[in-house]
Amino acid sequence: MGQTKIILSEREMPTQWYNIVADLPFPPPPVLHPMTKQPVGPDDLAPLFPMALIQQEVSTERYIDIPEEVQEIYKLWRPTPLIRARRLEKMLDTPAHIYYKYEGVSPPGSHKPNTAVAQAYYNKVEGTKRLTTETGAGQWGSALAMACRFFDIECKVYMVKVSYHQKPYRRVLMETWGATVIPSPSEETQAGRRILEQDPESPGSLGIAISEAVEEAATHEDVKYSLGSVLNHVLMHQTIIGLEALKQMEAAGEYPDVVIGCVGGGSNFAGLAFPFVREKLVNDRQTRIIAVEPTACPSLTRGIYAYDFGDTAQMTPLVKMHTLGHDFVPAGIHAGGLRYHGMAPLVSLLFEHGLIEARAYGQVKCFEAAVQFAQAEGIIPAPETAHAVRAAVDEAIAAREAGEARVILFNFSGHGFFDLSAYDAYLRGELVDYEYPMEKIREALERLPKVG
Repeated sequence: MGQTKIILSEREMPTQWYNIVADLPFPPPPVLHPMTKQPVGPDDLAPLFPMALIQQEVSTERYIDIPEEVQEIYKLWRPTPLIRARRLEKMLDTPAHIYYKYEGVSPPGSHKPNTAVAQAYYNKVEGTKRLTTETGAGQWGSALAMACRFFDIECKVYMVKVSYHQKPYRRVLMETWGATVIPSPSEETQAGRRILEQDPESPGSLGIAISEAVEEAATHEDVKYSLGSVLNHVLMHQTIIGLEALKQMEAAGEYPDVVIGCVGGGSNFAGLAFPFVREKLVNDRQTRIIAVEPTACPSLTRGIYAYDFGDTAQMTPLVKMHTLGHDFVPAGIHAGGLRYHGMAPLVSLLFEHGLIEARAYGQVKCFEAAVQFAQAEGIIPAPETAHAVRAAVDEAIAAREAGEARVILFNFSGHGFFDLSAYDAYLRGELVDYEYPMEKIREALERLPKVG
């Protein structure tokens, strides 16, 4: 029984991104100005983003053409393979068929370049000289560093301090591509200095790092800001994953009963899931779609759906999303890319309307499944990806116990070759679970902005 590995030719790589807004039966809530609480316009966002990305952010077109220059760079690794995990199926003794979309084949090792290359391209076209951003585990920062190198743009990355120290080789990767990497909170911005005054030992958070990156972009005319998740245009760029997967599943002669992705801000999950959500909305194909998050940062499963800032310093526009509060500082779990206080507005909206499910796991169970996957399939998952692996394993076990055939598809969003310190901690029995206390969530939610 051989391995099923489906790689489409370059001609079959999608030449358009999919915009789910065009097919939603309910309108997304407007983005609000942080001061006036009124809907933002293009001029409000112009200090941070190039106009092409602003137009994509508010677009209602179903498909957006991928520029040829972006397609050419995509071809360095796209289309990515869809692989059937037959050895894992055998290990689990399950009748389920398990497929994974392997985004770890990109040069930085994750799905993040799908939007990093696009964002760097549009910034280059509009004359941007420097980009600033934040990163948690370093997957996004390394993707943007590479993309900026390709388009000859300077790149500065504020990396969450706990990850900066946990994952030094991610920093080296970014610096190899020419980026400047700063541990956040830092002394380089007012937002960073304010946090350090309050807590000199702050481990940092994505919300804090976003504040620093946004502040630098907003106070320098030649700098724009780039975000690796959450926003509509970012999620749209990632849908090349799901569009490819639809073709590949068809080539395999199957269609998923369950689609799974880990969620922090929502980009890799949306990238795989949104084309399948469209199949539910338009063609009534009844697939369960599951978003998986850590118990240490449970924005979907324990946060509330409300308007909140995307950053700690309250500099960004207000978006309606599932949130734990903009000043939420999570524990230093190894899945640094999932330590964000909020969730993408579009993912939150789908969850509110029951089109997707959500579940949360502790990191020990996720690493247990990740080691199981590595021993069966040979690839070590990133700690973030391990959450999707855990859910896929649980679904396969459930299929075995129910005695039913079940087709499972999950997004293998990135490899864990730069995360071996986390595996070392797990294998030594030093890794511990952390469930964010409900009282701390309540405290953070009491400080949400008052809207309407």
